[in-house]
Amino acid sequence: VGFSLSRSRVNGVLSYTAEETEACPLTTKPTNDEPLILFLIDIRNLRVNVQAKGIQDNILIAKEKKVKEIPADALNPKAAQKNQPGDGDKDKPGGPKAEEKPNPVGDATKVEETTFLLNTTTQPILALDKVNGFYKFNFLMVVGPKAEGLYSLKFHYCQNRIPGTKLHYSLTVEVIEKNPGSYLSAAEIPLSRLYICMAGVFFTAAMVWVYTLMKHRYSVFKIHWLMAALAFTKSTSLVFHSINYHFINTEGHPIEGWAVMYYITHLLKGALLFITLALIGTGWAFVKYILSDKEKKIFIIVIPLQVLANVAYIIIESTEEGSSEYYLWKEILFLVDLICCGAILFPVVWSIRHLQEASSTDGKAAMNLEKLKLFRHFYIMIVCYIYFTRIIAILLKITMPFQWQWCYEFLVEVSTLIFFVLTGYKFRPASNNPYLQLPQDEEDVEMDEVVTESGALEGISKVKKTSNGRDRQKEPAL
Repeated sequence: VGFSLSRSRVNGVLSYTAEETEACPLTTKPTNDEPLILFLIDIRNLRVNVQAKGIQDNILIAKEKKVKEIPADALNPKAAQKNQPGDGDKDKPGGPKAEEKPNPVGDATKVEETTFLLNTTTQPILALDKVNGFYKFNFLMVVGPKAEGLYSLKFHYCQNRIPGTKLHYSLTVEVIEKNPGSYLSAAEIPLSRLYICMAGVFFTAAMVWVYTLMKHRYSVFKIHWLMAALAFTKSTSLVFHSINYHFINTEGHPIEGWAVMYYITHLLKGALLFITLALIGTGWAFVKYILSDKEKKIFIIVIPLQVLANVAYIIIESTEEGSSEYYLWKEILFLVDLICCGAILFPVVWSIRHLQEASSTDGKAAMNLEKLKLFRHFYIMIVCYIYFTRIIAILLKITMPFQWQWCYEFLVEVSTLIFFVLTGYKFRPASNNPYLQLPQDEEDVEMDEVVTESGALEGISKVKKTSNGRDRQKEPAL
């Protein structure tokens, strides 16, 4: 029974247990020089044996269990009697009394905090206290320059590895992790500044988008305002995220009110993102105002799943990594996120197929081909965004040095910004945008009709509507 404190090569993967077998990690010999400290709990003798392995310059500060020095002759009375000075008679009684032999384990002097420089030759013995039937000990670890990195603390009950053995135990661990001047890890210290800067960038992009909508107000649809709401929600979420990390950095724990505001805006941002992408993919408002049955099913599936994914993310954020629920919700989040990302591509694929079929129709082939290019570009953008944020960025994260792992968040936020900007540019409200040149429905695709050639109807004009339903200036009928 004991703890292991080891440096991880990558986030979430222990170096010495990467190929963990049925053998007890507390007794397994490491296969590399990564720093590893084992705390072996000896309940019978009320002590904790510390073993330091690998190359390290860590400092351990804890209460040492000191044992009285035992004279060599005290362990062998006969030898002591034989070797007494001036005694030449083997049968002469003498020597120390047997009942005075000290217990080398049970006797301990007063414990005080001691500083140990850990290396392979140092074997500290710490004091283990027993209070109300519970055993406890504490220590302070100062990580040296040679051994700095990402560390994992794990508890091992090796008897439970035996098949059919299930021993119950109660465990409470209080951990304070702190870097110089910060409670965050080295990979998270820059995140507060990163999020507030990206919030400013997204807010600026949102203001530029609103300016564009006001400038081209006659070509604006409801979905354009939904895109603006998404950008502002994303910016607000990043502001609360930055505040949340700031308090963790300075106080060591989040402030509940700010954390709740972040989780609410994060939930809204996730739902708005997938709603907007699905509506753009189906061509809603640009081409039609009514969704088909299969498109409605996509919303019925994607939106609840996206809400579940955000709830899972919130639970992971507030759950310790060592808890049993952590890995369950992490797997749920990954699976739900992939399902949402896959489902959001279906409307775009349907629209591309519809445009391919419509492109062969006389009179509207050119417009449909232009629209088809836009949809293909949009499809490629979504695929690239999903692959980069879900796969490539994560691969970069686990290969980066621990102090540069904040770059993962930076890459995700920058890729999201680029995706937002490109989507807004392609579907911007403008009279020369080929996406907005398509009429509202199939009946409006007809070319201008010849109303009459007689003088009786000469001068009669018809009102031509734009695709957003607004009256355009009257044009003389043919």
